[in-house]
Amino acid sequence: MDQTMSQSTRRELITKLRWRYQNAGAQYKRKLLDQAQELLGYHRKAAIRALRAVPVVPRGPRIITGRPLSYEPGLLRKWLRPIWAATDYACGRRLEAMLPEWIPAYEQHERRMPTEAREKLLQASARTLDRLLQPLRARGQGRSLTRPGTLLRQQIPIRGSLWEEGAVGWLEVDTVALCGGSVAGEFVWVVDGVEYVTTWVELRAIWGRGQLNTLGALQDIEASLPFALLGLDSDNGGEFLNHHVLHWLQKRPRPVFMTRSRPYKKDDNAHVEQKNWTHVRQCFGYERYDKSELIEPMNALLKGPYRQLLNYFHASLKLERTQRQDGKVRRIYGAAQTPLARVLACPQVSPVTKAQLRQDKERLNPFALKQSVEQSLKQISALRQAAVPNARAA
Repeated sequence: MDQTMSQSTRRELITKLRWRYQNAGAQYKRKLLDQAQELLGYHRKAAIRALRAVPVVPRGPRIITGRPLSYEPGLLRKWLRPIWAATDYACGRRLEAMLPEWIPAYEQHERRMPTEAREKLLQASARTLDRLLQPLRARGQGRSLTRPGTLLRQQIPIRGSLWEEGAVGWLEVDTVALCGGSVAGEFVWVVDGVEYVTTWVELRAIWGRGQLNTLGALQDIEASLPFALLGLDSDNGGEFLNHHVLHWLQKRPRPVFMTRSRPYKKDDNAHVEQKNWTHVRQCFGYERYDKSELIEPMNALLKGPYRQLLNYFHASLKLERTQRQDGKVRRIYGAAQTPLARVLACPQVSPVTKAQLRQDKERLNPFALKQSVEQSLKQISALRQAAVPNARAA
């Protein structure tokens, strides 16, 4: 190696060797590597990295191409943010379907929106809405406390495929623990039920996770459904896999079919598992609800304004099909719709029930419902916190 070689000479030599190396055959590449070792003093691996490296080309000024922005984030975000928060932070595709109904409701309940902002929000695509809301997003985590029920596991079949496709009335159910991170003692559980075809949601709060309490919640959920219950699918928890629930489903003129998921396979109950976060955790969080006095106000909320808000005004996405392309699975979703819109489109639902649902929705405003939900949550939180010192004193 020539110790007197200048840096400019070294760079020039490396550039020439690199150009030859990239266009040479295998035998000539070995000779070029030998030259790099001899002339520049490189180790063999260092020579290979030096000659394989792609030279960095100085970049000029960045040129922005494509269609210019047709919206102003500063103008739209301040109007979109309260609507987005009232929808419990819906994604862009759901929000795009909800805005034509939620913007007039916002102007009726809150304040009037500038004409320019209203028109641009109504014209915005789902991707545009996601870009506007990207700086405001946050994430959370969940926890599973399913305890296996083995008593009737062999008698209840695993759901290996879809139920009667297109028939409304097939319910996925699960329980969510409001335990605050500790399973010691008794606390409130929420029974979550999601209908597969329409995504209709019913929630009930119960004290503990006993079999009779769970059965009472399921009976109350069935009485509130706008359609007949055809099937019930749960995980392998003992609160569902027991003689009480099975007797209630089967000892009737038209028995209800019951299935269960595979153990440790949450994807089998993907619809209700997703709602555990969007409908339960986003409402009640991860705090501990360990007072039985909370059951009554929580159920008044879950069977009242919160139920109406979720089913009448919150649009949801449904997976239509999956297709594999170039080794990747692509999910194809249908247009976002509210559960109520899907129920009204179902031929199995009676015209009387549909007329009643339409009449109920006409007198409701989503922002008034959201305000009522927030007031109820404050009262529930105050009751929960006020009860803690008394319990410690006892």
